[in-house]
Parts: sequence; C-alpha cells; structure tokens
Amino acid sequence: MSGATTHIVDDDPAVRDALQWLLQSRGVPSNTWNSAGDFLAFVSRNLCGCLLLDVRMPGMSGIELFDRLRVLHCRLPVIFLTGHGDVPMAVQALKDGAFDFIEKPYDDNALVDKVVAAMEHDAKRNTKENSVLLLEQKLAQLTQREQEVMQRILAGKLNKIIADELGIAMRTVEVHRSRIFDKMEVRSAVELSQMLSIFSDRPEF
Repeated sequence: MSGATTHIVDDDPAVRDALQWLLQSRGVPSNTWNSAGDFLAFVSRNLCGCLLLDVRMPGMSGIELFDRLRVLHCRLPVIFLTGHGDVPMAVQALKDGAFDFIEKPYDDNALVDKVVAAMEHDAKRNTKENSVLLLEQKLAQLTQREQEVMQRILAGKLNKIIADELGIAMRTVEVHRSRIFDKMEVRSAVELSQMLSIFSDRPEF
C-alpha cells in the first residue's frame, strides 16, 4: 500500500540499524525511533504499515506504548520484540490485539515475513474501510423513499408488491429503482446485494 512503513521503536541504535538494514534488503520501507515517547509524539490514526516494538525500553516501555496507542484508536499492527522473560507479557498483548511477537534472538527471514504479513493485513483492513466509506457516501445520496424501495428490492420483492406496500404507482417504483441503481452505480439487484454484503452484520440490510 502506498505510504506503508514499518516503524521500528527500540532504544538500542545498533538494533535499530540492523533491523532497518534487514527490512531494506527485502524492499520494506522503514523509519526508526529511539524511544516510545518519540514515536507517540509522531503517531496519528491514519498511519499505515506496522510497528516493530521492543518490549523493554527506558522510560515508556513497549507495552505502555501499545496501551497508549489503543486509547488513541491507532490500529497499526504491532509486532513485539521480546526477550525470553518477556514472553508472558507478549502473549497478553496478543490477547489485547497485538499482531504477533518475535523472541530474541530472532531468525532474520522469519522476522521480515511477519512484518510483511502485518503490512498486508493492515493494507487489507484499510482497503475494506475505504470501501465501506465509499459505500456509505453512496447510501447517503438516497432519499428516504429510495431507501424504502431499496430494502424491498434487496428482499427480492417485485415492483408490483413494492408499489402495493408503499401505496405508490408501479411506474414510480420503476423510477425509484432506476435512480437507486444510478446512485449506487450498479446494474442489477444482484450487484446491489453483493455490494451491500459488506454490511451483512447490520440489521437494516
């Protein structure tokens, strides 16, 4: 995804440099940060990519940064770098929504593979959210009557039945149907249903 970056947060400059070089060797863009506080000052909700985060750092720890990011609703996938004694904390972080953890010393290829998987996961989530946003914008163009007609179209009802239920002429239903298809940019009720399947967990659809 365009702009996707792996953010490396570690207080050890040698570790940061080694990780950045490793990711660069696989064509993965990255930035480095020498403290959790520095990254926290930079972070925004629209970051994309992933976060490679050391568990133990002076000042704010990796776990504390992770908790702060959750409060800020930053959903950047987090991969923790852990020492042996940090594994229980990392496991708890997984339960709290972290993407994964890697125990030191780590295998280079395995680490990069996990980073790439995290970035792909983030890209898919962003694509879905963008699709939802676009769909909501299309739905917002529909009038109340068009929404009523659309719900009946999705239920598989014929124009005559829709007209009877709404107390309008069948020709009026046909006009509404045409406008709905135009606004939603579909050619059929099947396409409309497929488009709205993303909202399958919402009772109104």
